Amino acid sequence: MSRPVKLVIQIPCFNEEETLPMTVADLPRRVPGIDVVEWLVVDDGSTDRTVEVARELGVDHVVSHQRNRGLAAAFTTGLDAALRAGADVIVNTDADNQYDGRSIPDLVAPVVDGTADMVVGERPIEGIDDFSRSKKALQRIGSSVVRRFSATGVRDAASGFRAYSRDAAMRVQVFGRYSYTMETIIQAGWNSMTVVSVPVGVNPKTRESRLVRSVPQYVSRSGQSIVRSFALYKPFRFFFAVGLVPFVAGAALLLRWLVLYAVSDVYTSRLPSLLTGLGLVLVAVQIWSVGFLADLQAANRRVLEELRVRQRAVDLERPSDPPRHERDRA
Repeated sequence: MSRPVKLVIQIPCFNEEETLPMTVADLPRRVPGIDVVEWLVVDDGSTDRTVEVARELGVDHVVSHQRNRGLAAAFTTGLDAALRAGADVIVNTDADNQYDGRSIPDLVAPVVDGTADMVVGERPIEGIDDFSRSKKALQRIGSSVVRRFSATGVRDAASGFRAYSRDAAMRVQVFGRYSYTMETIIQAGWNSMTVVSVPVGVNPKTRESRLVRSVPQYVSRSGQSIVRSFALYKPFRFFFAVGLVPFVAGAALLLRWLVLYAVSDVYTSRLPSLLTGLGLVLVAVQIWSVGFLADLQAANRRVLEELRVRQRAVDLERPSDPPRHERDRA
């Protein structure tokens, strides 16, 4: 007899006592293709009644950080707790009730039927009145960049409404502290996971975003996340691109010196160009050397990641469901 298929819906929370009831009320207890649906709240060091409200609402699992560690940490803590609870499919949603819980069956369907490892909910960006024109434009640009870097077709890279298979969740690693959205898509694409998008509904805004305080901050942190992911997963290509800048500049100076040397007898006055060009070319070679070493490290990290996944699979082979409303300290 096969084991029942379990879905765990996780909700990272930080001081969400007011919006959590709306979010939980939107969540399903029955989903096609799923035998058991459970809810999990990740309390990221809340100082209000978030934990008490979660228990009152009948949330199955509550995992708490002793202090606020940020959205990325809460997300990964939730994945780990869901895996330990025996989840075959994990859905992540936001505690501000941004996403329509009625879209969850559509979100998990590609994972359940085995056609996707990770599913990202695509919001109707152009139809969201709460988004300004600049925010909509940034969403389009950011998603386009992530698609290019990750070689996936994800059209809403900033969406936190997503579903993971058990195997995909075990492979997730988040190195940034700001957010997990773009980094995990790039990571999944470069790890040859199947990533798809499905249209999802959204609810009216309940509060201002705590993650995006200003457009410049959003652009800066999103850019850092993309560059960091590129350097981590494609280090040789990254450092080769960086090294091209001093190499091209140095080569141009050297070519200039050679041309002047060939057509003029007074070439000694051009020595600064020669020395600067040689220096820039040497800098490029050094950067490429670093890229070569980083690429070797990346290969080693892939082996370690595979060993980590296998060890986690052994550790989670016989998951024991924690008691209802258990509160862990992470």
